[in-house]
Amino acid sequence: MTAKPLPVFDGHNDLLLRLLHKQKPAAERDFLDGDGERHMDMPRAIKGGFVGGLFAMNAQKPDAEGLAEDGEEISNLPMAPEMPYDYALPATMAMAALLFRIEDESAGRFKVCRSAGEIRRAMEKGVMAAVFHIEGAEAVDADFDALDVLYRAGLRSIGPVWSRPNIFGHGVPFSFPSSPDTGPGLTDLGKELVKRCNAMKVAIDLSHLNEKGFWEVAAISDAPLIASHSNVHAIAPSSRNLTDRQIAAIGESGGLIGLNYANDFLRPDGRNNPDIGFDVMLRHLDHLVGIAGIGCVGLGSDFDGASVPAAIGDVTGLAGFSEAICAHFGEEDARQICYGNWIDVLERTWGG
Repeated sequence: MTAKPLPVFDGHNDLLLRLLHKQKPAAERDFLDGDGERHMDMPRAIKGGFVGGLFAMNAQKPDAEGLAEDGEEISNLPMAPEMPYDYALPATMAMAALLFRIEDESAGRFKVCRSAGEIRRAMEKGVMAAVFHIEGAEAVDADFDALDVLYRAGLRSIGPVWSRPNIFGHGVPFSFPSSPDTGPGLTDLGKELVKRCNAMKVAIDLSHLNEKGFWEVAAISDAPLIASHSNVHAIAPSSRNLTDRQIAAIGESGGLIGLNYANDFLRPDGRNNPDIGFDVMLRHLDHLVGIAGIGCVGLGSDFDGASVPAAIGDVTGLAGFSEAICAHFGEEDARQICYGNWIDVLERTWGG
């Protein structure tokens, strides 16, 4: 292993939801000081080469139906029920507050970034760069007032749905084996959300959206298509993974697919079994690069939101994985996959 791992800018983590579910004061200190729980905290992130990424806010209840426990098989979970706005908005605000408290308490080691230039400058200074991302737009009202306020607070990326229905569209269930073509796509409000996000230069995340919704976004949006944490359906036929046609469309748009580390989205048998080596992950990356192109592939770990391969373990395992990517693709392409492509696609989406 090299003395210093390649930097990794990651497309998805659920750290803020994990901290929220602790229901304790000053939970931000657990991240900054290192609680050693689940997959991520700052000391371990630094050790693994994690330099930043999209920090998701998903208004999920601690005992939510339609979710699996760590290690549980999730081949055919029931669709999660709708999440009411009167829960989603305060939960999202609480996670946003955690994000900004991490920034405030970090002594300059962590920054919420609103432009690609800010991300690059943070990386140059050794500061962790965070993007304010919402996974499932239940915190946005039908009049879009909350969207305007959240944008001014720093929101720069949003997934219209998680794996449940809402007023904007229909999420894809966790099913295996299954096509991602699982039902209705966007509602009229969902189509309006896409147009408003385009006008505001907010990235639209297609992970968790079913296939009909995917193609509706592709037809409406003038921005690069982004699936922050999704894998290859031809290798692992989960409903959450992308068909080759979807992968090609993302590449043609100058978008990005972030490799998801979830066991059941990596394994050809769909099992939530962590006995996975880097070879399986590299096989997905090879397939994505072969269709979308080297400039449209990145990483989207799903740390703190999924069970991940034993070869990764937690965020410290990024050091070994980035080295494997480097050995497989060469250093120049590995740097694109590990961080460069994410920053470039956000710049194409947000503008200068």
